[in-house]
Amino acid sequence: MSEDSIKPISVADEMSKSFLDYSMSVIIARALPDARDGLKPSQRRILLAMNDLSLGPNKQHRKCAKICGDTSGNYHPHGEATIYPTLANMAQPWTMRETLIDGQGNFGSVEGDPPAAMRYTEARLTHMGLAMMTDMDKETVDFVANYDETTTEPVVFPAAIPNLLVNGGTGIAVGMATNIPAHNMGEVIDGVCARIDNPQISVEEMKTHIKGPDFATACEIRGFKGIDSYFRTGRGSVKMRGVMEVEENASGTSTITIRQVPHGVNRATLQQRIAELVREKVLTEISGMRDLSDEETRIEITLKRDARPQVVVNQLYKLTALETSFGVNMLAIHERRPKQMSLLDALDAFIEHRREVVIRRTRFLLKKAEDRAENLEAFLLALGHLDDFIRIIRESRNRDEAREGLKAYTFSTATAERLGVLIRSQPSVQGDRYVFTDRQVNAILELRLYQLTAMEQDKVKGEYDAVILDIKDLMDILAKESRVLEIIKGELLEIKEKHATPRRCPILPDEGEIAIEDLIANDGMIVTLSHRGYVKRTAANEYRVQGRGGKGVRGMETRNASEEEDEQDFVEHLFSVHAHDYLMFFTNTGRVYVERVYGIPEASRAAKGRSIKNVLNLQPDEKIAAMLRVERRLDEDGNETTFGEDAGYVLFATRSGKVKKTSLHDFRNYRKDGIIAIKLEEGNELIGVRLTSGQDQAILVTRKGMSLRFPEDQARSMGRATAGVTGIRPVEGDYVVSLALVTEDSTLLVASENGIGKRTPFDDYRVQSRGGKGIITMKVGEKTGDVVGAVTVEEQDELMLMTTGGLSIRIRVSEVREAGRNTMGVKLVTLKEGEKLQDIARVIPEEEDEDAEPSQEEAMDGGAQETEPASEEANPESSDEA
Repeated sequence: MSEDSIKPISVADEMSKSFLDYSMSVIIARALPDARDGLKPSQRRILLAMNDLSLGPNKQHRKCAKICGDTSGNYHPHGEATIYPTLANMAQPWTMRETLIDGQGNFGSVEGDPPAAMRYTEARLTHMGLAMMTDMDKETVDFVANYDETTTEPVVFPAAIPNLLVNGGTGIAVGMATNIPAHNMGEVIDGVCARIDNPQISVEEMKTHIKGPDFATACEIRGFKGIDSYFRTGRGSVKMRGVMEVEENASGTSTITIRQVPHGVNRATLQQRIAELVREKVLTEISGMRDLSDEETRIEITLKRDARPQVVVNQLYKLTALETSFGVNMLAIHERRPKQMSLLDALDAFIEHRREVVIRRTRFLLKKAEDRAENLEAFLLALGHLDDFIRIIRESRNRDEAREGLKAYTFSTATAERLGVLIRSQPSVQGDRYVFTDRQVNAILELRLYQLTAMEQDKVKGEYDAVILDIKDLMDILAKESRVLEIIKGELLEIKEKHATPRRCPILPDEGEIAIEDLIANDGMIVTLSHRGYVKRTAANEYRVQGRGGKGVRGMETRNASEEEDEQDFVEHLFSVHAHDYLMFFTNTGRVYVERVYGIPEASRAAKGRSIKNVLNLQPDEKIAAMLRVERRLDEDGNETTFGEDAGYVLFATRSGKVKKTSLHDFRNYRKDGIIAIKLEEGNELIGVRLTSGQDQAILVTRKGMSLRFPEDQARSMGRATAGVTGIRPVEGDYVVSLALVTEDSTLLVASENGIGKRTPFDDYRVQSRGGKGIITMKVGEKTGDVVGAVTVEEQDELMLMTTGGLSIRIRVSEVREAGRNTMGVKLVTLKEGEKLQDIARVIPEEEDEDAEPSQEEAMDGGAQETEPASEEANPESSDEA
């Protein structure tokens, strides 16, 4: 070596350069997962080697030693000793939320026991592992040379599942680390679809799809702040808790059973820590402990006779790993560099990757289809001029001469079209002549004799037509971004349907983050809203049950009208609800406001309440026209589904007789300032709303006693900003006053303004098409007055009646006898002179009210006085038609 080739360098510079090279190698090619497929290079290479060995879910397991050897020899030259732990990790169901490898043999335990040697264990791919490599052979990803350039490997997998979020990952690089929690695959897929549908979706809206982490081992997740933090920034701390149950034994002692431990906590180490605390006299109330765990955790802790179980539970949470935190740091390789990713960033990276995969796969399939179409065109043309082609081939001395002869044989494009060939822009077409390409000539020379039969010719034509349709479809996909996104969603939803599992880790409020529902008893309430806009909620048990026909009790201190006004305030809306329910307030302008029942000011039975304008952000001149109670619903994991996609529909009815149906899910994004609910034409107003299943039957009742029963599905579901369709056509001077639903074992209770009411079986109301004039539901006259309301009731229900004078009476429905449609009914309430019945509402009885009896004074004042029913024989049903 000459002295000229030796150059002095600075040791500090060389060390700095070498360390930076090493650091980048560790960061990019070892420790951090790729944001697109969520895999580190070592994991990707193991799965690739298994794919090379055809170890699919339906194949036999192979020795892990063989898998590790192939991985090391072909892709990852760092020795089987470093590869096998990674393989075992991907097969452990307590480590991976969705395992990518199906292991057979001893792969360790949740207690930290190591797996058996690789020569004893076997493995194959799971469906999820195979899904990571779906369509890899269709030029969907780039390939690079392996370490010794003897083969190639993909730089990333096509990844049919969002693996980065589904399985998470941990890694320590140089100067940085990553710690990504696992999530529920079904939720993540829903989140991806929501992001595709609405690229501007907010983090708050995304939380309705992706609730938070869902670890491989079941435990409780406490608190929402940490989840919100890492959703927005990629960093946060999620508190995890084990689950303990306290049981009292026959001997008087108590046993605490640990059923779940936080994700990543070693059960053996946990027991050692508890034993250490007992020895150190920190936990003095524990007398014994035994481990009865198998695949599921069951650690029994026996307490001393005078121990306080809840104190011990709190000590265990505080002093042991039964309560721990998962420090989230969502760092991943994105566009060849490490990036701190929020939840939406991670979703976007996956969506963009899948978009590129679908486009590249489509281009590959299009090229294959065009190549096949080119060959089939040659077959069609050759079979159309079979004698000429046979002559050319027979007269040729060799294959090359035959090839030249066929290539010189040309057609006009008109001839090609006559033979069923679609003239496409390709090398075969030169002006108005069709010339064979080298590929087509070779395909003709390789035709077999049996393919010259008439049946085979028809088969070729059918295949050609099908390929042309495929080409058009593939070109349409490449031309439309919307189709690419729909394909991504469709493939994800198919995987979700087949492989998604329920959530394992419920997310519960932490101390200091306790949901307000947990602090408020879910008691029965009566909510009233007066004509002049005063609202209140009152405990249902403040309204005692009275006998039918009673005078009632003071239900509201109605405000007297001012000198300029001659009207008196009265209760216009009355609802029986529970404290945790939602109330939807629909206004005369067609807007809707949503408020929780416990958010309504509480007041005594006789108080007038508080102005609705102090409760809701109503617009000027806006009044409440109708109210709807929506029961709060939770799924098995405790997550709220009140406004979910399967929550049902809102059925509207207006004064003029129009009806409209809208999905309750469309109201999920309600705001304090209200949102549009229905479009009302001038002079019309909303009179009722009901929550339906989509397959119910409804009854419209008018002021003059007419009714029309129709199936709900006759009114198709519409958006919020629509007016609806005709439900009933009232006669001149009449209008709709009530909307009721038909249910099994129920009756329709109709009440009039003079306090007369009756119950009629729904069988008396035949089903009609919407848009008619209806049939009689109550024979109204001077004695009864006009109809004020109609509700669906059951025998065990109770009814709340409110008068224009502010009196209320609560009666049992069973005391109102059943009667035919064309009758008057019985007296429900005794009214004072000039007083009218204003509103009625169904009340579900509370347990404490079931045995309530009216007092002697009430019984005397409210004797049951029946009015004379009209003769049903004198009013045959044939005369009911309006």
